[in-house]
Amino acid sequence: MPQFLLTWFATAGSLFLTATIVPGLEINGNGLTTALIGAIALGFVNAIVKPILILFTLPLTILTLGLFLLVVNAIALGLVGYLTPGLEVNGFFPAVIGSLVLTFISSLINQLLGQDDELTE
Repeated sequence: MPQFLLTWFATAGSLFLTATIVPGLEINGNGLTTALIGAIALGFVNAIVKPILILFTLPLTILTLGLFLLVVNAIALGLVGYLTPGLEVNGFFPAVIGSLVLTFISSLINQLLGQDDELTE
């Protein structure tokens, strides 16, 4: 259970940092609560919705040599913004840039916490 909480807080922190860095992503109201709810929504979207989107867009992804996955990630982040009260994604390009920054920050935080090492062992 502590590993789950650590992952949840790391994802919430990544989401909060991304919203402060990327213009067009905004956290309104209580930032901590919104980030924690957004982390839950992000986990749900990444586990359920994103694989379905990838499956439906597979021919287009193959045709663009994988670059269409940026669009799929932007759609997923936009859906997280829609599902999370207080998190606003203002357009397509902030969603694309936000998904790239979120991936980078999340991998950095997971590496600092040593979570990537446990997955490979």
